[in-house]
Amino acid sequence: MDIGVFIPIGNNGWLISTTSPQYKPSFELNKTIVQKAERYGLDFALSMIKLRGFGGVSEFWDHNLESFTLMAGLAAVTSKIKLFASTAVLTLPPAMVARMATTIDSISGGRFGVNIVSGWQKAEYSQMGLWPGDDYFGYRYQYSTEYVTILRELWETGASDFKGAHFSMYDCRMKPMPEGDVKIVAAGQSPTGMAFAAQYADYNFILAVGVNTPTAHTAVNQQLMSAVEKTGRDVGAYVLFMIIADETDEAAMAKWLSYKAGVDEDALAWMADQGSQDKTAAETSTAKTINLPEQAVNLNMGTLVGSYATVARLMDEAATVPGTKGLMLTFDDFVEGVETFGQRIQPLMQSRAARLSAAA
Repeated sequence: MDIGVFIPIGNNGWLISTTSPQYKPSFELNKTIVQKAERYGLDFALSMIKLRGFGGVSEFWDHNLESFTLMAGLAAVTSKIKLFASTAVLTLPPAMVARMATTIDSISGGRFGVNIVSGWQKAEYSQMGLWPGDDYFGYRYQYSTEYVTILRELWETGASDFKGAHFSMYDCRMKPMPEGDVKIVAAGQSPTGMAFAAQYADYNFILAVGVNTPTAHTAVNQQLMSAVEKTGRDVGAYVLFMIIADETDEAAMAKWLSYKAGVDEDALAWMADQGSQDKTAAETSTAKTINLPEQAVNLNMGTLVGSYATVARLMDEAATVPGTKGLMLTFDDFVEGVETFGQRIQPLMQSRAARLSAAA
């Protein structure tokens, strides 16, 4: 099973709280995290793209780096770990992203992939005059389909003459082509998003809602696998979990409860408002899922709280769910979290034993 880290390209990681660790993103911070992840044999690191935060006292995600330039820098200071950058498809033409990806593929020696972000937060794009209108909510995956088609054509043949509803290429050329196999990641949670991932992606990120419910993603994985059955492609689930670990279950739970007690209500209110803009969103969509009231302090991602042994056991359980190809991890404190995972949690995981043995 693959293990990756969802690096903190935005301030405070994924905790919308005033009592969680407070920090700003930087290249040095992310370099430290990714180099530690590589040292401990993690398989990939992915950075999101976020162009407008949620404000509040914590200024949640008001401070963000840019994904491709960050990953280019990280490619130059790593040697083994796979790196994924995210493209917000409304902001960058596909032919330029194809060339940018090829450049980072060259820097990394074939270790690069691209995460496709179709966009659910209108304010990210309207602030720059890039929002095409609210009808975009209904056709954003058709837009992304054309986008990925052009990427694939340029990477595989060095040329594209694609003509569609949203993009037209006119003998578009791009050489050199990437040396590595540039994998595509998607994150669709709705039926439409999963159908897109099943047809055009190599991996789809899955949200597993709940605390210490390591198999909560079973039904969502099944939706993805049902979509994949129709395409006949090999597309696996990368399931998102936050890890909050300590020496004992009690100590870890105390940290989690303190983060929840400090939830930034103003930031949550802004996030809820943004998530409600899409009136056609399916109940399982990202915009709806992250706003559930139960656990919105960390965007309702699956959360594993406990001692190092407890977290290792829960992660092994998560790995047993059919369709799971990997877990993508976030932490309350990323530097300490990756170090603790590498030293105290991963060695206890049966699902990682083969990988660790091979690495050794």
